[in-house]
Amino acid sequence: MDHFYQLGWQLDPLGGSSGEAYKAEQDGRKLFLKRNASPFLAALSAEGIVPKLVWTKRIETGEVVTAQHWKNGRELTKEDMGGARVAQLMRKIHTSEPLLTMLKRLGMKPMLPELLLFKIQSSLSPKVNAHHVVRQAIQYLENNVPAIDIKDCRVCHGDVNHHNWLLSDTDELFLVDWEGAMIADPAIDLGMILYPYVNRRDWQEWLSGYGVKLSNDLLARMKWYTFVQAITMIQWYEDRKRFKEMNDWILFLSKVIEKDRLI
Repeated sequence: MDHFYQLGWQLDPLGGSSGEAYKAEQDGRKLFLKRNASPFLAALSAEGIVPKLVWTKRIETGEVVTAQHWKNGRELTKEDMGGARVAQLMRKIHTSEPLLTMLKRLGMKPMLPELLLFKIQSSLSPKVNAHHVVRQAIQYLENNVPAIDIKDCRVCHGDVNHHNWLLSDTDELFLVDWEGAMIADPAIDLGMILYPYVNRRDWQEWLSGYGVKLSNDLLARMKWYTFVQAITMIQWYEDRKRFKEMNDWILFLSKVIEKDRLI
Protein backbone atom coordinates (compact mmCIF):
# COMPACT_ATOMS: atom_id res chain seq x y z
CA MET A 1 0.00 0.00 0.00
CA ASP A 2 3.02 2.28 -0.52
CA HIS A 3 0.97 4.23 -3.07
CA PHE A 4 -1.24 5.66 -0.34
CA TYR A 5 1.63 6.36 2.05
CA GLN A 6 3.20 8.44 -0.72
CA LEU A 7 -0.02 10.39 -1.12
CA GLY A 8 0.10 11.34 2.56
CA TRP A 9 -2.41 8.88 3.99
CA GLN A 10 -1.78 7.34 7.42
CA LEU A 11 -2.64 3.64 7.24
CA ASP A 12 -3.43 1.37 10.18
CA PRO A 13 -3.76 -2.36 9.38
CA LEU A 14 -6.97 -3.77 10.82
CA GLY A 15 -5.86 -7.37 11.25
CA GLY A 16 -8.14 -10.20 10.26
CA SER A 17 -7.33 -13.35 8.34
CA SER A 18 -6.73 -11.64 4.98
CA GLY A 19 -4.48 -8.82 6.22
CA GLU A 20 -5.77 -6.63 3.41
CA ALA A 21 -7.91 -4.07 5.28
CA TYR A 22 -6.77 -0.68 6.56
CA LYS A 23 -8.07 2.39 8.29
CA ALA A 24 -6.82 5.37 6.29
CA GLU A 25 -6.68 8.95 7.62
CA GLN A 26 -5.68 12.22 5.97
CA ASP A 27 -6.57 15.79 7.01
CA GLY A 28 -9.37 14.57 9.26
CA ARG A 29 -10.87 12.34 6.59
CA LYS A 30 -11.24 8.64 7.35
CA LEU A 31 -11.73 5.77 4.91
CA PHE A 32 -11.86 2.00 5.10
CA LEU A 33 -9.48 0.64 2.45
CA LYS A 34 -9.37 -2.92 1.22
CA ARG A 35 -7.20 -4.64 -1.35
CA ASN A 36 -8.69 -6.99 -3.92
CA ALA A 37 -12.28 -6.73 -2.70
CA SER A 38 -14.90 -8.45 -4.81
CA PRO A 39 -16.84 -6.38 -7.40
CA PHE A 40 -19.83 -7.54 -5.36
CA LEU A 41 -18.98 -4.74 -2.91
CA ALA A 42 -20.48 -2.15 -5.26
CA ALA A 43 -23.84 -3.91 -5.23
CA LEU A 44 -23.77 -4.25 -1.45
CA SER A 45 -23.01 -0.54 -1.13
CA ALA A 46 -25.83 0.43 -3.49
CA GLU A 47 -28.26 -1.61 -1.39
CA GLY A 48 -27.07 0.00 1.86
CA ILE A 49 -25.90 -3.33 3.27
CA VAL A 50 -22.32 -2.10 3.83
CA PRO A 51 -20.90 1.43 4.31
CA LYS A 52 -20.97 3.46 1.11
CA LEU A 53 -18.32 2.75 -1.51
CA VAL A 54 -16.43 5.98 -2.29
CA TRP A 55 -14.09 4.84 -5.06
CA THR A 56 -12.28 1.89 -6.63
CA LYS A 57 -8.72 2.29 -7.95
CA ARG A 58 -6.16 0.05 -9.60
CA ILE A 59 -2.68 0.82 -8.22
CA GLU A 60 0.80 0.30 -9.68
CA THR A 61 1.05 -3.29 -8.43
CA GLY A 62 -2.03 -4.22 -10.42
CA GLU A 63 -4.09 -4.67 -7.26
CA VAL A 64 -7.51 -3.11 -6.94
CA VAL A 65 -8.16 -1.03 -3.82
CA THR A 66 -11.62 -0.02 -2.69
CA ALA A 67 -12.46 2.81 -0.30
CA GLN A 68 -15.58 3.02 1.84
CA HIS A 69 -16.76 5.64 4.28
CA TRP A 70 -15.30 4.94 7.72
CA LYS A 71 -18.07 4.36 10.22
CA ASN A 72 -17.46 4.76 13.93
CA GLY A 73 -19.59 2.35 15.88
CA ARG A 74 -19.63 -1.03 17.55
CA GLU A 75 -20.21 -4.69 16.87
CA LEU A 76 -23.58 -6.07 17.83
CA THR A 77 -23.75 -7.91 21.12
CA LYS A 78 -25.10 -11.43 21.33
CA GLU A 79 -28.27 -9.97 22.83
CA ASP A 80 -28.66 -7.54 19.90
CA MET A 81 -28.90 -10.44 17.46
CA GLY A 82 -32.42 -11.24 18.59
CA GLY A 83 -33.64 -7.79 17.60
CA ALA A 84 -36.06 -6.88 14.84
CA ARG A 85 -33.47 -4.83 12.91
CA VAL A 86 -31.27 -7.87 12.36
CA ALA A 87 -34.27 -9.81 11.07
CA GLN A 88 -35.25 -6.97 8.75
CA LEU A 89 -31.77 -6.56 7.28
CA MET A 90 -31.48 -10.31 6.69
CA ARG A 91 -34.82 -10.17 4.89
CA LYS A 92 -33.58 -7.31 2.73
CA ILE A 93 -30.45 -9.26 1.80
CA HIS A 94 -32.26 -12.52 1.08
CA THR A 95 -34.91 -10.87 -1.12
CA SER A 96 -32.58 -8.53 -3.05
CA GLU A 97 -32.73 -9.14 -6.79
CA PRO A 98 -29.81 -6.76 -7.55
CA LEU A 99 -27.52 -8.71 -5.19
CA LEU A 100 -28.58 -12.03 -6.70
CA THR A 101 -28.10 -10.72 -10.23
CA MET A 102 -24.59 -9.48 -9.41
CA LEU A 103 -23.42 -12.81 -7.95
CA LYS A 104 -24.79 -14.62 -10.99
CA ARG A 105 -22.90 -12.20 -13.27
CA LEU A 106 -19.75 -13.04 -11.34
CA GLY A 107 -20.28 -16.67 -12.28
CA MET A 108 -21.46 -17.98 -8.92
CA LYS A 109 -23.59 -21.13 -8.93
CA PRO A 110 -26.00 -22.19 -6.16
CA MET A 111 -24.37 -23.93 -3.20
CA LEU A 112 -26.75 -26.88 -2.92
CA PRO A 113 -26.85 -29.21 0.11
CA GLU A 114 -25.26 -32.11 -1.76
CA LEU A 115 -22.19 -30.01 -2.53
CA LEU A 116 -21.91 -28.78 1.06
CA LEU A 117 -22.08 -32.36 2.33
CA PHE A 118 -19.44 -33.52 -0.16
CA LYS A 119 -17.11 -30.69 0.88
CA ILE A 120 -17.39 -31.74 4.51
CA GLN A 121 -16.95 -35.43 3.82
CA SER A 122 -13.83 -34.79 1.76
CA SER A 123 -12.17 -32.25 4.05
CA LEU A 124 -12.37 -33.61 7.59
CA SER A 125 -9.18 -34.68 9.32
CA PRO A 126 -9.11 -38.14 10.93
CA LYS A 127 -9.21 -36.54 14.39
CA VAL A 128 -12.30 -34.44 13.72
CA ASN A 129 -14.01 -37.20 11.75
CA ALA A 130 -13.56 -39.62 14.65
CA HIS A 131 -15.14 -37.40 17.29
CA HIS A 132 -18.41 -38.96 18.44
CA VAL A 133 -20.38 -35.68 18.30
CA VAL A 134 -19.16 -34.95 14.76
CA ARG A 135 -19.91 -38.53 13.68
CA GLN A 136 -23.44 -38.20 15.04
CA ALA A 137 -23.95 -34.94 13.16
CA ILE A 138 -22.54 -36.30 9.90
CA GLN A 139 -24.84 -39.31 10.08
CA TYR A 140 -27.76 -36.91 10.45
CA LEU A 141 -26.56 -34.87 7.47
CA GLU A 142 -26.25 -37.94 5.28
CA ASN A 143 -29.71 -39.19 6.20
CA ASN A 144 -31.55 -35.87 5.93
CA VAL A 145 -30.26 -33.97 2.88
CA PRO A 146 -32.80 -31.20 2.16
CA ALA A 147 -34.51 -31.10 -1.22
CA ILE A 148 -33.91 -27.53 -2.41
CA ASP A 149 -35.37 -25.86 -5.49
CA ILE A 150 -32.69 -23.74 -7.15
CA LYS A 151 -35.29 -21.00 -7.65
CA ASP A 152 -35.45 -20.62 -3.86
CA CYS A 153 -31.71 -19.99 -3.50
CA ARG A 154 -30.82 -16.41 -2.62
CA VAL A 155 -27.79 -14.34 -1.69
CA CYS A 156 -26.50 -15.51 1.69
CA HIS A 157 -23.69 -14.09 3.82
CA GLY A 158 -22.43 -17.37 5.21
CA ASP A 159 -20.91 -16.03 8.46
CA VAL A 160 -23.54 -14.01 10.30
CA ASN A 161 -21.92 -14.10 13.76
CA HIS A 162 -22.33 -10.94 15.84
CA HIS A 163 -18.77 -9.74 15.13
CA ASN A 164 -19.73 -9.12 11.48
CA TRP A 165 -22.53 -6.68 12.30
CA LEU A 166 -21.75 -2.96 12.67
CA LEU A 167 -24.04 -0.46 14.36
CA SER A 168 -22.74 3.01 13.55
CA ASP A 169 -22.75 5.99 15.89
CA THR A 170 -25.51 7.41 13.71
CA ASP A 171 -27.65 4.27 14.23
CA GLU A 172 -27.04 2.65 10.84
CA LEU A 173 -26.89 -1.15 10.79
CA PHE A 174 -24.53 -2.93 8.40
CA LEU A 175 -23.48 -6.52 7.75
CA VAL A 176 -19.81 -6.62 6.73
CA ASP A 177 -17.10 -9.14 5.73
CA TRP A 178 -18.72 -10.66 2.65
CA GLU A 179 -15.82 -12.87 1.53
CA GLY A 180 -17.94 -15.99 2.06
CA ALA A 181 -20.98 -14.77 0.11
CA MET A 182 -22.87 -17.49 -1.73
CA ILE A 183 -26.10 -18.27 -3.52
CA ALA A 184 -27.87 -20.75 -1.27
CA ASP A 185 -30.89 -21.59 0.84
CA PRO A 186 -31.49 -18.61 3.20
CA ALA A 187 -31.87 -21.12 6.04
CA ILE A 188 -28.06 -21.32 6.06
CA ASP A 189 -27.98 -17.80 7.54
CA LEU A 190 -31.13 -18.06 9.63
CA GLY A 191 -30.00 -21.14 11.54
CA MET A 192 -26.73 -19.49 12.55
CA ILE A 193 -28.63 -16.55 14.02
CA LEU A 194 -31.40 -18.44 15.78
CA TYR A 195 -29.48 -21.36 17.27
CA PRO A 196 -26.63 -19.36 18.86
CA TYR A 197 -28.44 -16.14 19.76
CA VAL A 198 -32.22 -16.47 20.11
CA ASN A 199 -34.17 -18.42 22.71
CA ARG A 200 -36.25 -21.14 21.05
CA ARG A 201 -39.50 -19.71 22.44
CA ASP A 202 -38.76 -16.46 20.53
CA TRP A 203 -37.98 -18.00 17.14
CA GLN A 204 -41.49 -17.48 15.76
CA GLU A 205 -41.48 -13.81 16.71
CA TRP A 206 -38.02 -13.27 15.20
CA LEU A 207 -38.99 -15.04 11.98
CA SER A 208 -42.22 -13.02 11.83
CA GLY A 209 -40.06 -9.88 11.75
CA TYR A 210 -38.05 -11.54 8.98
CA GLY A 211 -41.24 -12.27 7.07
CA VAL A 212 -41.83 -16.03 7.28
CA LYS A 213 -43.62 -18.51 9.52
CA LEU A 214 -41.81 -21.16 11.52
CA SER A 215 -42.57 -24.45 9.79
CA ASN A 216 -41.29 -27.99 10.26
CA ASP A 217 -39.57 -27.73 6.87
CA LEU A 218 -37.74 -24.55 7.82
CA LEU A 219 -36.77 -26.05 11.19
CA ALA A 220 -35.28 -29.11 9.50
CA ARG A 221 -33.33 -27.04 6.98
CA MET A 222 -31.94 -24.67 9.63
CA LYS A 223 -30.81 -27.63 11.72
CA TRP A 224 -29.13 -29.27 8.73
CA TYR A 225 -27.17 -26.16 7.74
CA THR A 226 -26.26 -25.41 11.36
CA PHE A 227 -24.67 -28.86 11.58
CA VAL A 228 -22.75 -28.13 8.35
CA GLN A 229 -21.44 -24.80 9.58
CA ALA A 230 -20.55 -26.05 13.05
CA ILE A 231 -18.55 -28.98 11.62
CA THR A 232 -16.84 -26.61 9.17
CA MET A 233 -15.78 -24.37 12.05
CA ILE A 234 -14.55 -27.32 14.11
CA GLN A 235 -12.29 -28.34 11.24
CA TRP A 236 -11.17 -24.73 10.60
CA TYR A 237 -9.98 -24.31 14.18
CA GLU A 238 -8.41 -27.76 14.29
CA ASP A 239 -6.39 -26.91 11.17
CA ARG A 240 -5.02 -23.87 12.98
CA LYS A 241 -4.42 -25.75 16.26
CA ARG A 242 -6.78 -23.41 18.08
CA PHE A 243 -8.18 -26.15 20.23
CA LYS A 244 -10.17 -24.02 22.68
CA GLU A 245 -12.27 -22.58 19.87
CA MET A 246 -12.53 -26.03 18.29
CA ASN A 247 -13.89 -27.44 21.53
CA ASP A 248 -16.30 -24.50 21.88
CA TRP A 249 -17.80 -25.43 18.51
CA ILE A 250 -17.99 -29.10 19.46
CA LEU A 251 -19.90 -28.06 22.59
CA PHE A 252 -22.20 -25.87 20.49
CA LEU A 253 -22.87 -28.75 18.09
CA SER A 254 -23.57 -31.08 21.00
CA LYS A 255 -26.07 -28.61 22.46
CA VAL A 256 -27.90 -28.25 19.14
CA ILE A 257 -28.18 -32.04 18.90
CA GLU A 258 -29.45 -32.31 22.47
CA LYS A 259 -31.94 -29.43 22.21
CA ASP A 260 -33.54 -30.88 19.09
CA ARG A 261 -33.70 -34.31 20.68
CA LEU A 262 -35.78 -32.87 23.52
CA ILE A 263 -38.36 -31.21 21.24
